[in-house]
Amino acid sequence: MKTEQPLEGKILTPTFLICCLIFLISLIFMAKRFLYGLGAVSNMSDGYPWGLWIAFDVVIGTALGCGGYAMALLVYVFNKGEYHPLVKPALMTSLFGYSLAGVAVVIDVGRYWQLYNIFLPWHMNPNSVLLEVALCVGAYVAVLWVEFSPVFLTKFGADKAKAFMNKIMFVFIALGILLPTMHQSSLGTVMVVAGSKLSPLWWTRLLPLLFLISCIFLGYAIVVFESSITGSRYPIHDETDLLGKVSGVMAWLIAVYLVIRLADVVIRGHLNLAFRGDLLGNMFLLENILLLIPMAVLFVPANRKNARAMFLCAVSIVLGALLFRFNTYIIGFDPGNGWHYFPSVGEIFISLGIVSMEIMAFLWFIKRLPIYRRL
Repeated sequence: MKTEQPLEGKILTPTFLICCLIFLISLIFMAKRFLYGLGAVSNMSDGYPWGLWIAFDVVIGTALGCGGYAMALLVYVFNKGEYHPLVKPALMTSLFGYSLAGVAVVIDVGRYWQLYNIFLPWHMNPNSVLLEVALCVGAYVAVLWVEFSPVFLTKFGADKAKAFMNKIMFVFIALGILLPTMHQSSLGTVMVVAGSKLSPLWWTRLLPLLFLISCIFLGYAIVVFESSITGSRYPIHDETDLLGKVSGVMAWLIAVYLVIRLADVVIRGHLNLAFRGDLLGNMFLLENILLLIPMAVLFVPANRKNARAMFLCAVSIVLGALLFRFNTYIIGFDPGNGWHYFPSVGEIFISLGIVSMEIMAFLWFIKRLPIYRRL
């Protein structure tokens, strides 16, 4: 069996340099934010106390980082060892998604210098959903770095340390499955608390379940997307057969999700809101169509052997799942009293800077660390 190796090649590619430029521009806005406060660079307000940085960088960013969690469920819970070659790339994506979501939280919180209070028991509010999210996400970031540590140890030839880490890794794998299950569902609970401020097209007591299921099939979609992109650019082992099996699992999960999602709206008597022709109705239809079409395509066995078809389906699924979260946190949310929100230039550039940082880290990691199986 082939072992993982660095893909090698130049780091300073056009893609890397463009991302570096965007990141440098974002640093200007970050500096302005830390020097002059949130109001200097954001359009957040009392009505919208969180905006793009939370909805995109955290809620969507952590969802994009669920590839490691989704693959761990297959490999370690359902004992499907054949998928193990997909674990390291998925774990790397999770590492970036969650670590940079943590960076986004530091930028978003007004009194960032007091963030440590979250971890002090005498300052905790045990009735807060956000406390559970903060503690779980913080712990999961640490767990991801520990889980990924054997890659660094292999790089530097620390065989004894790697052997020791492998012996105790089962503890961190267990935590790596437990923690996302808790905080991904809790991200849905946060918006249950919003009550009537959230459109009936998205508000439901089932939001925790919907957020959890969607993060799992989104994790598989990210695995397919990442492997397809990397395989088209670099000489790595062809994983089409494995990705086809993952796509089959993904299709069934989407089917379960859509049945729950649509049945809930129908039972609560709000399906008519989807066909009013307004922004909310159109966004609701769009997010579900983006999931329904690739689900139907992937239920056809022949399409799960077609790398291009699986890639296009993965793109559609990623967009649909992310739109569901964005709609829940931004589009469908209305605090009333005439409040409005649209992200400022500063917010957009800081978010683009965080994404650019992730892409640069991805390029460095795959070219310098043993993550993929080379041909």
